[in-house]
Amino acid sequence: MQTTQHVLFERSEMKDRHLVRKKIREHIADKAKLPILIFPEGTCINNTSVMMFKKGSFEVGGTIHPVAIKYDPRFGDAFWNSTKYSMMTYVFKVMTSWAIVCNVWYLPPMVKEEEEDAVHFANRVKTVIAARAGMSVLPWDGGLKRKKVKESFKEEQQKKYCQIV
Repeated sequence: MQTTQHVLFERSEMKDRHLVRKKIREHIADKAKLPILIFPEGTCINNTSVMMFKKGSFEVGGTIHPVAIKYDPRFGDAFWNSTKYSMMTYVFKVMTSWAIVCNVWYLPPMVKEEEEDAVHFANRVKTVIAARAGMSVLPWDGGLKRKKVKESFKEEQQKKYCQIV
């Protein structure tokens, strides 16, 4: 990683977030540098949905070149369910699978519209990616895999349900 131009940070550190935003803006401004590859979901899930994108990737400006990626599980499943399999079991399953097949679609470039904020831009890009890969759009992030749901989020969903009923 030292030979390339990785930008590493600790998501929980607010100082790191500001430094990363600055480094990415500088990188984008230098036309001699290669584009940055960012995975705005921050994690992987089970290949059926696209989760909430982290807005930081969409705050820095520049052109977004969306890529939709979907694994084909017919010959081997690339998804690691860490609650079901240990790392060693997962590695064994991947290494002994017939093949790991992945469909990749390069979508048209997108830029933030004048009236859009970073969250709306991220959601627009996410929707385009999900539609191309035939996946559903989820309004929450990957943290729900490892953390308990916030009470405020539960209450919000309960209120929405009550309005429907």
